Amino acid sequence: MGLFRRGPRRDGRETPRDPEFSFFSTDEAAHFRSQVRQAFAERGLEVTLYADMATDSAGRQFGLGNLAAVCHHDDRGPRVWGDLIRRHAGMVLRTMDGPSALDTLPPEQIRAQLYPRVISGDSLDAQAFGYARSVAPGLYEILALDLPESVMMLTDEALEPLGPLPELRARALGNLRQLPVEGRETVKDGDMRFEVVMGDSFYTASRVLALDGLVHQVTGRTLGPDGALVAFPFRHQLAFHAIRDATVIPSLNAMASFAASGFEDAPGAISPYVYWWRGGTLTQLSDRDEGNTEAGGLRIVVGDDFQDLLERLVSPSGPEED
Repeated sequence: MGLFRRGPRRDGRETPRDPEFSFFSTDEAAHFRSQVRQAFAERGLEVTLYADMATDSAGRQFGLGNLAAVCHHDDRGPRVWGDLIRRHAGMVLRTMDGPSALDTLPPEQIRAQLYPRVISGDSLDAQAFGYARSVAPGLYEILALDLPESVMMLTDEALEPLGPLPELRARALGNLRQLPVEGRETVKDGDMRFEVVMGDSFYTASRVLALDGLVHQVTGRTLGPDGALVAFPFRHQLAFHAIRDATVIPSLNAMASFAASGFEDAPGAISPYVYWWRGGTLTQLSDRDEGNTEAGGLRIVVGDDFQDLLERLVSPSGPEED
C-alpha cells in the first residue's frame, strides 16, 4: 500500500458529482451501483439500491460507503470495480449466512484473535457497545474478532460469555503488540520529519493504542516523556513523530495536512486530525478552519501543556537527549 497514490483515469472534477459519494461523477456512481446490483444478483439476491446502501427483501442492509471508497482509491480505475464488488458481496453474504464464529470457535481461539480497534463514534451504536472506551473526542476503542474474510466488532452481548472485560482487553492489546510492521515510509523535508506505518491489517491505525511499542519496533528508540505527535486518518495508516526537539513544530504542520488529506474519502476513515500522545493519552492538536482557505481549511489548537512543551523545546538551552 503506497503512501501517495496516483489516481486512475477518471471523470474530471468539472463533471456533475454524485450527491452521496462526491468522489464519483454521476456516471461513475451509476456504474458503481449497477455493479453492486449485478454482484448480488449473481448470487441469487435481488437488492433495492439507495444512495448509500442496498437492502434485500428480508430487510438486511448492506452499507456501500467503504466499498465505494475502496473502488475510488483503486489505481486501476473503473475497469476493476466489478471484480472488487463481486468479491465484497461474496464475503458479506458468506459472513451473514454462515454460522457465527462465536458459536463455532473455541474460547481460547477467540481470545487469540481478539484485537482492540479505534473507530469513529459516527459508526458506533452506543446501545450495543456500552463498554466502548473513549480515547479522544469522537473516537472509541472497541474489541473485534479477526476472521479470515472479515472483522466482527463485538457487542456487549457477544463479549459477556467470553470473560471479564479487563482480561479480554489486556489479551487484545497483547495481540495488537505482536502484529508485524507491514510497510513503513519516512516523510521528510528540511527539519520536518515523520514516520508512516502502513498495512492491509484492519488494525494498523489502532496501533496508536500501543504506540510506545510500535515506535520502538520501527525506530529502535524508546519514546521520551514528551511523547509523540500521531495521526491515524484511516484504518490502514498511522503516522508518528517522536517529540525530542524543536522539529516538532514543522512536523506538526505537515502532519495536520497529511491527516486531513488521508482521511478524505478513505475506506475505514477514522480521524482527520493530529494528536499529542503522552503516556497513552491523546490530546487533539489540529481542527478544521473552514474560513481559512489559505491554510487548507486547517488550524492548530494547543493547550497550556503543549504550549509549555513548545516553549521549552525552542528555548536556547534546548532539551536533553534521552
